[in-house]
Amino acid sequence: MSEMLTMEKQASVDAPLMRAAVVTGPGAVRIDHLPRPEPGPGQVRVKLEGCGVCASNLTPWAGPEWQSYPLRPGELGHEGWGVVDAVGEGVTDVQPGVRVATLSHASYAEYDIADAQAVVPLPAALDGMAFPGEPLGCAFNIFRRCDIQAGQTVAIIGVGFLGAILCRLASQAGARVIAISRRPSSLDLARDHGAHETIPMDDHQTIIDQVSALTEGRFCERVIEAVGKQWPLDLAGELTAERGRLVIAGYHQDGPRQINMWLWNWRGIDVVNAHERDPAIYAQGVRDAIAAVTAGRIDPAPLCSHRYPLEQLDAALDATRDKPDGFVKAMITL
Repeated sequence: MSEMLTMEKQASVDAPLMRAAVVTGPGAVRIDHLPRPEPGPGQVRVKLEGCGVCASNLTPWAGPEWQSYPLRPGELGHEGWGVVDAVGEGVTDVQPGVRVATLSHASYAEYDIADAQAVVPLPAALDGMAFPGEPLGCAFNIFRRCDIQAGQTVAIIGVGFLGAILCRLASQAGARVIAISRRPSSLDLARDHGAHETIPMDDHQTIIDQVSALTEGRFCERVIEAVGKQWPLDLAGELTAERGRLVIAGYHQDGPRQINMWLWNWRGIDVVNAHERDPAIYAQGVRDAIAAVTAGRIDPAPLCSHRYPLEQLDAALDATRDKPDGFVKAMITL
């Protein structure tokens, strides 16, 4: 049984209640008090400590024509962590009391249900740390698909939570990192995470000229597009060297895209869609992130810049959209 049944398999009305956020329309949310969900066979229930807010939430929050409302209780929240407090029939690998990162989909709530294979235990060394495992695992899976080697030049377009981690990982791999982003604070963040050069994302041709000058006209062996919009995708192709690799990490959910296939053909570039759908690969990315944080290779704490209680989910989503000064990532705390 999939975790998509999270809030549909409810206990009786006499069961203990939990708070869950319900997005009722564009820019509108309410807090409901509902029976706690019960885990089915192969599932676990997690008492959540928090959940990260993902930029992918912004399209449903804005109210596209195809979106229907209300969303299910807790829906859109997919970056949770907490403590397993109940397990379903047949679950033996995960026990109640274990702190985990979750790969579930209704974590804007006090409790969520996940398949047992979709929770990753957190070591004691991470006790007390906010740990949005899904985006951290996503960063490591993207990095693996980039195949970055020492001595390469890597352009990263869009530096937020994901882009900052990729700056760190690419620089640790011995690559020269050029970070391109819109906000001055994002460029500062990139430098703090190992970027060697930073370029404001303001004028298309100026950026191309600057990267050309920095690379003596060769451009970049690896380019990571981490914005999810048409212009950054256009720019990414322009910055990719002959026989280089363009890695699409941005989530392009708001409509079709056009590409300059002539340019892509002429330069003979490889194009990688770095979005994973295999749950086992997702979980491995989270495990890789846990190992890196435990070893001190990355520190997600400074990237969790803004925190909100569940009752202020609307403010957290608005901040994710508007990006106030110093914003990197919003967290819902429970």
